[in-house]
Amino acid sequence: MECVDRNGNIIVHNDLQNRVLKYLYKNKVGRILLKQLIKPWVSNISGLVLSSPWSRIFIPLFIRKNKIDMREYEDRKYYSFNDFFTRKIKKGKRKIDRHPEHLIAPCDGKLSVYPINKNSCFIIKNTTYTLRSLLRSKKLADYYENGTLLVFRLTVDDYHRYCYIDSGKKSKNYRIKGVFHTVNPIAYESVPVFKENTREYSVLYSKNFGRILMMEVGALLVGKIVNYHGEAYVRRGQEKGRFEFGGSTIIVCLEKGRVEIDKDILENSVNGIETVVKMGEKIGKRQKY
Repeated sequence: MECVDRNGNIIVHNDLQNRVLKYLYKNKVGRILLKQLIKPWVSNISGLVLSSPWSRIFIPLFIRKNKIDMREYEDRKYYSFNDFFTRKIKKGKRKIDRHPEHLIAPCDGKLSVYPINKNSCFIIKNTTYTLRSLLRSKKLADYYENGTLLVFRLTVDDYHRYCYIDSGKKSKNYRIKGVFHTVNPIAYESVPVFKENTREYSVLYSKNFGRILMMEVGALLVGKIVNYHGEAYVRRGQEKGRFEFGGSTIIVCLEKGRVEIDKDILENSVNGIETVVKMGEKIGKRQKY
């Protein structure tokens, strides 16, 4: 899928990552290997390896390959690859838009927007999902009918911490166990990705945008989701949690008539183009009644 920034500049993807994923999902031998990679014991071992001190040797190569600007991040020593992967950004490098009528991005990522139609279905790279199967809740799926679905796809070079997009009261976390698959679009044509991924969601009773559902989706292998809070009152821009070890996805469901998504993002999505956004930046505004 083509990807552009907010100025319309085309963003070049990591070709190595795409080639590996294409092999795993499109090649017969790759699919056999994939069946082994998604098993829990492989995930557990991978987690131990990436949290071990010697995994630090991967960090310099990872930075070079993904062209990560380390000037944006805290200047400190990392004790494992996962310690590096969950690195914190320097204060001020992600400005949170505080305007109460502005909807902000919860994370860095590649954003696509979909209407939730009468049958609560949406399409990502030629694979169709129902909101009910994603949430495993008919009641919630019906509630967001005719609303808007936002998909933020994080790749390995993105900042893997995420925030609350408005202030309000947060529900407890609901966890749905699954089998880890990649969230890269290459996989979408081969397997129903989101039906198989481990995911976790909560509902935010927000001050400005009604009931917002926010779901975190784990990725291939470890892809651990770490949310910090249960039921709580939270603030716009407050850190909600982080992903560990690999690229992941965040999904946001918005009620009908609550938000107008920015024109450039909508036009890109209609044309099958993802828009690069940063945590805290404006992506829409409160719809006036």
